[in-house]
Amino acid sequence: MRSALLLLTCTLMACGSPRPLTTFVAPADAPKTLFGGELPTYWYQGTAELSTYRLRQARYGELRDGQAVLIQVTEDFLTDRQVKNDANENPNSAPVLKTNLIKRFTTGLYDYSIMSSVFTPTNAAQQPQTLKVTTSSQDWCGQSFTQLNYDRGASYDMQLRSYFEREGDVATSLAADFLEDEVFNRIRIAGDALPEGTFQVLPPTSYLLLTHQDYRAYTAEAQLEAPGETTRTYVIDYPELERRFTVTFDRAAPYVIREWTETYPDRGELLTTTATLEAQNQQAYWQLNAAKDAALRSELGLR
Repeated sequence: MRSALLLLTCTLMACGSPRPLTTFVAPADAPKTLFGGELPTYWYQGTAELSTYRLRQARYGELRDGQAVLIQVTEDFLTDRQVKNDANENPNSAPVLKTNLIKRFTTGLYDYSIMSSVFTPTNAAQQPQTLKVTTSSQDWCGQSFTQLNYDRGASYDMQLRSYFEREGDVATSLAADFLEDEVFNRIRIAGDALPEGTFQVLPPTSYLLLTHQDYRAYTAEAQLEAPGETTRTYVIDYPELERRFTVTFDRAAPYVIREWTETYPDRGELLTTTATLEAQNQQAYWQLNAAKDAALRSELGLR
């Protein structure tokens, strides 16, 4: 696993051409540093990148129509308390890229809402591990929540709160292996600086909550493919779980995530969840909470 982390810290960033869904062009003086340090100015405009995806989610042996919303933004994060640095008084702070991924879909009469938040430092030389992951799942039966906190050693402190009897309340320690949850952040920070080969990977916490799998790393095989002139695809296979994850993203910065898939057994059927990019823009959404701002939702096709 250490070799996988080394791969993440020794790839140069590439800042290049514009992409179809935004007007961003990397300036000539954009930082070109080791993975991470500073990111291109695209990420420091006082806005977040908001993306909506057409979702087909596997659940209960069928594919369900839904929507995924991906919010990615930089912020200062306290490395000791592992919360946002609001007061700007604590020196134990690091710049991170935050991903909030929300998935909503219906299953017959009732609906699901799943949200994951991932906080990954942009300077891997100083902070090589993702610091925190939280995921919550709500449906009409109940809700479950899990959290991972990097403990500065070689492990994550994991908490699970669930209404299921066989899971209940759990607090344990997990090895600080590579997290599938951090892949989107790793892509956006450094493009193709992704670990390849066979190593231990903790599957995404949303998948573990939905399928009630054991919270542990599994042996996985990862590779970076080049399917097109403008995009690349990262693939992670988990033989033990019969699970495959793929994510396709732009070759050029800021490495827009175009699509991802998850294939795994669901009630005896091998089903593939897909999420395909539909709309994207940049907004300081935290300031847009007046009634009149609701009109902006149509730009993203938010349901």
